[in-house]
Amino acid sequence: MKVVFLARWYPHKYDPMFGLFVQRHAEAAAIHDKVTVVYVHPDENAKDKYEIDRTQENGVDTIRIYYKKEGRISSAWRYYRACLKGLELAGKPDIIHVHVLTRMGLVAYRQKVLHGTPYIITEHWSRYLPGNDFSGTFRKALTQRVVRNAKAVTTVSEILAKAMQGHGLNNTNYQLLPNVVDVNKFKPIPHHNEIPKIVHVSCFEDKSKNISGLLEAFKVMRDRGDAFQAVLIGEGMDLETMKRRAIDLELTGYVRFTGLLQDQALVDELATGDFFVLPSHYETGGIVLLEAMACGLPVVATRVGALPEIVNERNGFLVEPGDTHALAMAMELCCRNYGRYHSDELRKQVVERYSYEYVGEIIHRLYSS
Repeated sequence: MKVVFLARWYPHKYDPMFGLFVQRHAEAAAIHDKVTVVYVHPDENAKDKYEIDRTQENGVDTIRIYYKKEGRISSAWRYYRACLKGLELAGKPDIIHVHVLTRMGLVAYRQKVLHGTPYIITEHWSRYLPGNDFSGTFRKALTQRVVRNAKAVTTVSEILAKAMQGHGLNNTNYQLLPNVVDVNKFKPIPHHNEIPKIVHVSCFEDKSKNISGLLEAFKVMRDRGDAFQAVLIGEGMDLETMKRRAIDLELTGYVRFTGLLQDQALVDELATGDFFVLPSHYETGGIVLLEAMACGLPVVATRVGALPEIVNERNGFLVEPGDTHALAMAMELCCRNYGRYHSDELRKQVVERYSYEYVGEIIHRLYSS
């Protein structure tokens, strides 16, 4: 089948990690079907109103359109025009697959009304979960219409589907579509650390990822005399603030910040850890946690979002969000007991449910239906 992904989030020239999970869904879909991705991005540095970059990436026909950002109204119009340019370049599909609402959903709805092209939706955004901001009568009404007219709505977790339905985003065909983990890249590496190595990966946005709470938990562990080394991987808006916070908490020598790591450098740092920690206040898919498990690491995570759907006594510990002492205690337990987990068993749990092949088959069956 010929499928067009309309992706609100996707890796681009300014951020190769943005929407990486959408790219993996596209690659999984391309195992069985012909996939073209259309992604639109504002660019203040664009020389022309529209700059088109079309490439073939891992079997996926990828169209990125950068539009010149100039004023709110003209930028909104150019965004819309760029989407239509992308669809024109892609050619008429059998189905449109929207990733992340609501703008791209409106474009897909237009194509259904004018050309009869069916569309489905995959939502990744945590904005529907409690504590996040999905509000506004007009926004909700538009989103409800887009969701109602989709042939199917898929989410990366059950809790996200329930949250969307709680906002009145109703559709008769909700389904679960797992995130994709590149299990051929994320795999165990034999190693031996003199003291337990704790690994965390995130976008360093403290409001949702709770990195400040993680640092506080490390301080509790240090004050108790625990021996550990913590490696925090990633970059983002709060990275420098978290570095200063670590110094204030006298964690120098215990905590190391690597900045952004990609490809094998990321795997090497992650897979040589002894366990992984994700102390988030909000989560939808928890893909970095799954990557850690694919590398054979047990996990410590908070009981939020999709994480209780993944973490259990077979692979780690769950604690309540915001409970610093519970987080510290769980990490202490994992420091003493990580050797009891079998890396092959941890990896198997991911391979069976999140590999390219498994998710690609789910997507193909969905398109066929």
